[in-house]
Amino acid sequence: MKITNRETIKAGEREFIDNINAELDWEAIEVLLLEKHNFSLEEVEYKKGDLVVFNEQIAYKFDFHIKVPLSVMFGRDGKCLDISTAGFEEKETQTDIPSDNSAANITTRPALQGMASTIAELISDINQENDDG
Repeated sequence: MKITNRETIKAGEREFIDNINAELDWEAIEVLLLEKHNFSLEEVEYKKGDLVVFNEQIAYKFDFHIKVPLSVMFGRDGKCLDISTAGFEEKETQTDIPSDNSAANITTRPALQGMASTIAELISDINQENDDG
């Protein structure tokens, strides 16, 4: 036997989630992201929120899409030299460009080359989604 309308409950839950979302401390969230993932936020888009059970307790889950500033540096030979986000400390960069087009004073790291490949794949996937959508 129903004692209330399902839509009334859903509307109340949505209002409750929206009120919590409106009171989130974004400065604290940015500090946590900087500490845990070493980057800061550029733009945040709220997607949805919900009540969930996490580690045997009631919790609130909020999903967001975020934009992260990303800087990719690569040499004239196409090899990745550095990748950083706004949360990373600025690294010294070589401003003198060798006249012989070599990168003799710049060393590359295999991990960065792998990150560059991953980023290129992600950009390709995003572009493909935009073309399909």
